[in-house]
Amino acid sequence: MATFLYRMGRFSFVRRRWIVLLWVVLLGLAGAGAATNSEPGSTEFTIPGTEAQQAFDLLNERYPGSGADGATARVVIRAPEGELITDPTHRSAVQDLVADLRSGSDLVADVADPYESQAISEDGTTAYAQVSYLVKGLELEDADRDALEGAAEAGRAGGLTVEIGGDALLQIPATGITEVIGVAVAAVVLVITLGSLICAGLPLLTALIGVGVAVATITALTGPLGLDGTTPILAMMLGLAVGIDYALFIVSRYRAELAEGHSHPEATGRALGTAGSAVVFAGLTVIIALAGLAVVNIPILTKMGLAAAGSVLIAVLIAITMIPALLGFAGDRILPRRTRDRPAAPDATGTGTTGATDPGPAATRPNMGARWARFVLRRPLAVLLVAVVGLGTLALPATKMELGLPDDGTQPTDTTQRRAYDLLAESFGAGFNGPLMVAVDGQDAAGGAGAAAERARATIEGLDDVAVVTEPVLSEDGSTAILTVIPSSKPLSTETEDLVTAIRDGAGQLRADTGATLLVTGQTAMGIDVSDKLNDALLPYLALVVGLAFLLLILVFRSLLVPLKAALGFLLSVLAALGAVVAVFQWGWLGGLFGVEETGPVMSLMPIFLVGVVFGLAMDYEVFLVTRMREAYVHGQSPGEAVVTGFRHGARVVTAAAIIMISVFAGFVGSTEPMVKMIGLGLAIAVFFDAFVVRMTLVPAVLGLLGRSAWWLPSWLERALPDVDVEGEKLQQRLGAPRDGTKTHEAAVP
Repeated sequence: MATFLYRMGRFSFVRRRWIVLLWVVLLGLAGAGAATNSEPGSTEFTIPGTEAQQAFDLLNERYPGSGADGATARVVIRAPEGELITDPTHRSAVQDLVADLRSGSDLVADVADPYESQAISEDGTTAYAQVSYLVKGLELEDADRDALEGAAEAGRAGGLTVEIGGDALLQIPATGITEVIGVAVAAVVLVITLGSLICAGLPLLTALIGVGVAVATITALTGPLGLDGTTPILAMMLGLAVGIDYALFIVSRYRAELAEGHSHPEATGRALGTAGSAVVFAGLTVIIALAGLAVVNIPILTKMGLAAAGSVLIAVLIAITMIPALLGFAGDRILPRRTRDRPAAPDATGTGTTGATDPGPAATRPNMGARWARFVLRRPLAVLLVAVVGLGTLALPATKMELGLPDDGTQPTDTTQRRAYDLLAESFGAGFNGPLMVAVDGQDAAGGAGAAAERARATIEGLDDVAVVTEPVLSEDGSTAILTVIPSSKPLSTETEDLVTAIRDGAGQLRADTGATLLVTGQTAMGIDVSDKLNDALLPYLALVVGLAFLLLILVFRSLLVPLKAALGFLLSVLAALGAVVAVFQWGWLGGLFGVEETGPVMSLMPIFLVGVVFGLAMDYEVFLVTRMREAYVHGQSPGEAVVTGFRHGARVVTAAAIIMISVFAGFVGSTEPMVKMIGLGLAIAVFFDAFVVRMTLVPAVLGLLGRSAWWLPSWLERALPDVDVEGEKLQQRLGAPRDGTKTHEAAVP
């Protein structure tokens, strides 16, 4: 691997114009494809194998054209203070509003008149009209939403309070100024770390090009592949983070090779053969983790994971091809000015001299990273205990985690969706924001669907936490009936979840008595099923992803204990991150600081998504930091000195890379979309814990305690594994002995 990448680096350096032209052409082609794509993103949210999905499919089949799983809007209308919505004047205004809603869009399937459906509050002050659409929320055009909001404005002009809830107003989250701030912080960190504007600009440039290619390609494929409209946001988030980091590691190693006296082409080859190898394997761990989301069998999650994995793959390809090419254009300007002004050092390869300069004694003096490593190595057990106890304490809230899908109750308080949610809860009861749909399939039932539905209705009315059960609505052929059940509790509550379970538990008795099949669906039931499915998939997913990555890390480090330590450290950091997410979004701690106006369950997708993404990113720092330690060890240093050497060369860069990644993720915390906000904060916190507590603290402590045992590999396994040479030992042998004349040795058996 190292030798191949060494040649790749030199080739890209020499053929730099062709390499850059190739990526520019690819960016142009992807952009053209995105510009010509007129198909909207897919809005299909299916959960194969769940009862809620089976019920939706049944209703779409038996009630054609009804839009059973289409978008809905709840238009909540309240009379002025001290007046009733049933007053003749207000009744006329409400009926005009209903007429406007019906005529506003060809995609409207039905509008329920609140006076006919008796959707009037007990105190007579509030009513609501349910608008059903033939298509899902993201498939509605702006004109359809404008008509909906225009009808509401007309009602407000008549003196009524009118607010709109439901998923009809659902739109693709837009990126904003906070994401730009994240990139700006990354730029400042790069300038401080690298000391050169050109050197700092190079990682940003390549990351933006990579993200441009990835996002444009995803946008172009949105229609053909049925990708979700939010998928490009995730690809951009990860592509920026890893793209900047991968470029930073290669550029930093390139400058170190220049400082050793190598020519520019030689330094490029060596940098790619060492740091580039780490980039390739780190990228593979991220790709494995993201592609592994397919095992959950939730189509939207699979597509998001594969698209994000594609973005990471492009970042890796950019790093090993375009970075060396741009280094050729940069020349000595890649170095800080004070370094360029020093006398040139002889080229270690004998091919001439380089514009780089001899760094002098400063390069050998202990820096902050080396001093920190020595501090940890002097007291490894104490540091290990403090870090583990600290992360364990932060992880405690995760034991109380509640899962669910976000609804209008989690929206900011200044939105019409949230105001409609609050008006409904205040006037009708919390359960009106999350009605349950009970489908009774009586095709084979004795007495037909109607009789079976009446029996089911009587049973459900006797359950706890039931506010209202409507009359059954039969399909045209009489084979199916729909009951609407209004819980007494809000949608995202354990009481409502218990009610769904109780209704489903009674399905067996109904089938035994009548032969009818009862299925529960609706957004609330769908959220419960999603949470259950994700909980069931979490352990198999962990086993698959961690197992594959563990094997990959054995190849990289040629050790059993180092990959095991890496995996256990990851579990600590991700559990601590989940604890922080629970504390902020579910308990409301520091909620005001992060713009969380309403607490509620953690998004169902969050735990498994966080596991997948953070595992890949965590292995980035493990590979970057520990490969430098192993490189020093196999080149003759003692285990302790190898740890110090790894920190002396890598701690500053890993710290900068982590700050950059945290800044990029934190930039998405400012999103108005709760899902994006939660993902951004969760990833930022997880990277912080993993980089600074696990990789920068636990890693040296554990390696200090293990000593030579850390690098032990059974001889039979040593012979069976292919040698991928990530640390560049074979490359060093091919190019000649190290400059300091140290002898290399293999990892010893403890």
